[in-house]
Amino acid sequence: MYERLGGAGFFAALTARFYAGVADDPVLRPLYPDDMADAETNLRDFLVQYWGGPADYSARRGHPMLRARHLPFSIGRPERDAWMRHMAAAVEASGAPEELARELLEYFDRAATHLLNAEAPRPGHLPIVPAPSELRRDG
Repeated sequence: MYERLGGAGFFAALTARFYAGVADDPVLRPLYPDDMADAETNLRDFLVQYWGGPADYSARRGHPMLRARHLPFSIGRPERDAWMRHMAAAVEASGAPEELARELLEYFDRAATHLLNAEAPRPGHLPIVPAPSELRRDG
């Protein structure tokens, strides 16, 4: 897939387009530091490695541990959907052939959903991990 998409240049352009969208997004921008250069490098290198390119990401950061690396951030449905909007726009603008674009988007959809860690509780239900005060039944 890495070679079929054109190698590192494809992923550098994809992540640059993605982060250009994130820069002005009111939902996502607060999750990133002022300088997003490291985040862009990390995503680019991760995607290059995941799709069959050089393993620079693991050489620099170790095992990807995608979910664990994102646990410090509150990622609910709004964050997931905003992330997908920007990534889908970046993929669409990439010029990737339809079949490859579809494969990218299917992966991004699964990965973004996997990172959800702050789902809002349904009305009338306790959160998945209730706070101690929610466990007490006084009266």
